Amino acid sequence: MNDNNRTSLAEIGEQYGPKEKLIRMCRQNRLAMVSAIVIVLIIVLAILAPVIAPYGEAQQDLLARLQPPSAKHWFGTDELGRDVLSRILYGARVSLVIGIIPSFLSLVGGILLGLLAGYCSGWIDYLIMRLADVMLSFPSLLLAMAIMYTLGRYANSIICLFAALSLVGWASVARVVRSQTLSLKETEYVEAARSIGVRGRRIMLRHILPNCIPSLIVLYTLNVPSCILAESTLSFLGIGVQPPAASWGLMVNQSKSFLFTMPWLAVFPCLAIMIVVLAFNFLGDGLRDVLDPYLENR
Repeated sequence: MNDNNRTSLAEIGEQYGPKEKLIRMCRQNRLAMVSAIVIVLIIVLAILAPVIAPYGEAQQDLLARLQPPSAKHWFGTDELGRDVLSRILYGARVSLVIGIIPSFLSLVGGILLGLLAGYCSGWIDYLIMRLADVMLSFPSLLLAMAIMYTLGRYANSIICLFAALSLVGWASVARVVRSQTLSLKETEYVEAARSIGVRGRRIMLRHILPNCIPSLIVLYTLNVPSCILAESTLSFLGIGVQPPAASWGLMVNQSKSFLFTMPWLAVFPCLAIMIVVLAFNFLGDGLRDVLDPYLENR
């Protein structure tokens, strides 16, 4: 191969490297870039909520009950005189934690079961996939409600939410990982590793799993808003986060009696939920365009 060919191949490699793909996403998909900035900003606001919130999470001022938005209370006050803006900032911590941690737990469980099913095949694959089919056959919200009711008497609401959302989300991850494992285990480098005596566990973790990471990143960014919406729905129905903790879904639940007379009590928490969910979805779409090899030349 002459020098010109080597140069052109090097340029092509640089053109489609991970760094260049990310730069291309920032240039071509401004919405994904803005969404990433919004997510980082919300995470920072949630972490610094005790510092930047004008009032405490449960601080009451009964003389200032149901006040409309003003210079003193930017988002107004609720029926107990609590500042809505402060509770939204504190509620961001609950909603983000419940969105991020259960998604990660279900991702880990789905990865392990998907690798095992795809690589081992046989009765292990059959057992895991039939269990995943059973999980996917139930509406996820209904299944989460059943788990919440079952575990509610043994643990607090936050732990129950972690368990419910983690158990609900692993099946879809396992199916994605299994399908990629089935195709990757037939490749030449996996066959070569198997022929020289490399153990199956090492092949799955060192050779197959890294090739699944791009799809898993996209899947994770799309699962987080699903968990946030599920937590908001469960809290709205009264079986999620319990008072006096601040949660966006719980705030909407507590404001439903004042929906037509004091709409700001519901509007601002709903806007917070909408902004976070849309930001994660747009970021997931941008990452998919970057990491999916079938879309890189689109």
